[in-house]
This record gives sequence, structure tokens and C-alpha cells, in this order.
Amino acid sequence: MIEVSQLAKNYGTFAAVKDLSLTVRPGEVLGLVGPNGAGKTSTLRCLAGIIPATRGQIRIAGHDLAADPVAAKRALAFFPDEPRLFDYLTVRQHLAFVARIYGVPDHEPIAQPLLEEFEIADKADQLPGELSRGMKQKLAIACGLLHQPTVMFFDEPLTGLDPLGIRRMKNSIISRARAGAAIVLSSHLLHLLEEVCTHVLILKRGEKIADGTLAEVAARFSQGEAAVNLEEVFIRATGGTEH
Repeated sequence: MIEVSQLAKNYGTFAAVKDLSLTVRPGEVLGLVGPNGAGKTSTLRCLAGIIPATRGQIRIAGHDLAADPVAAKRALAFFPDEPRLFDYLTVRQHLAFVARIYGVPDHEPIAQPLLEEFEIADKADQLPGELSRGMKQKLAIACGLLHQPTVMFFDEPLTGLDPLGIRRMKNSIISRARAGAAIVLSSHLLHLLEEVCTHVLILKRGEKIADGTLAEVAARFSQGEAAVNLEEVFIRATGGTEH
């Protein structure tokens, strides 16, 4: 579970995130939506412990991120939009290295299915420089899933993937939510969020302006119409701001 209370993040005098509270329960996928500069990436980085929050409380799988960061981070995985890989480690060595960091014994029975799931098993002995942008993204995600996190944060996870890779990634996110993971997903691809998310939270200038299930948020901005998609909700909620 992810529990956030009164989260704020300031950069000097600029408030990137303002008093944000949210809860994501096991099995839920929260879509984080907002215009450019709304505070989505700052929010995700604070929740994952990448950057410190200015104030507020973050609990990951029952652990207070500030008071017990090691336990909290053992339960989570953060997937940035740009994969961070080591130039001189092969695909297989990346997974072995991550296994050592997280103390995953006998990691091969976990690693091999991940390589196959993300279709990089045939690249196991290649270096990152030999991989396409999409393959690098798949490797980074496989590494993040190796310790079997129960909380996951995705920031634009489909960058660089081909259509088949996008489909497989969507199925991977959905299957892990069904297995009990709590997931936050930030993406400009609103059709993706409609397909995989159970809930949505809309940010504008660092503030929450709407949240709830997809149906609840759509109903709020439906203006009496029978059906409104997430793109139309986004436009109405943010005043048509570019996202």
C-alpha cells in the first residue's frame, strides 16, 4: 500500500508539489495526470525516496519512508522515463548486480522468466550499447522487478517501445496489480491510463484538482454527457493546458 499525507516539495521558493495526499491500495493502479510542469515527476521521485520531500509523510508497504528508508525502498521499484544502465555490464550481469544489492539469493529462477517476459533473453550477453532504446527500457524494468516489489512507480514506461512491446508492458502492469501490487503510473498517453488504471489523480501547478476512480472523475467533468473519455476529462479539468 502507498499512503501519502500532506506531501510538499519546494525547490527554493518554487512549490512544485503542494499538500498532496493520496492512497493506493493493493491491486490498484493510480494514473497520475497533469500538464507539463504540474509536479508529476517530482511527486514520483519523492514517493520513491529519490529526492527528499520538503514536508509530509510517505508510507510504503507499512514503512515510513523517512524513518525507515531501507525497509520502504526494499518494497518498491521506481522506473524513470530514461533507463539508467551500466555501460560495461551485460544484460545478465545487470540482473546479477541488482540481485546482490537487494539480497536476492539464487536469482536465476526469477531473472530468466523476466528476460523472457520482456523478450530480451536472446540479448543476455550483450552490453547496453548494443541494445535499442526499447530494449534498454525493458532491461531497466526487468531489473526493477527482480526483487519482486509490492509497490511500483512508473514514469512514462512506454518510451521507446514498439507496438508489441507496449501491449506486453500494459499486460505486465495489469498482471502485477492483479497479483496485489500497488502501482502509480504517470504518462502523457491517456489512452494507456484508461486501459490499465483503476483510479486517476489530476495535478495542476502542484495541486490535486481531482481524484477517484475513472468513473468518478469522468462523472465530475461529464457536464451531463453519457460518456466522457480521459482526454476530455483532462482538457476540462486543466483548462486545455498542454500535457
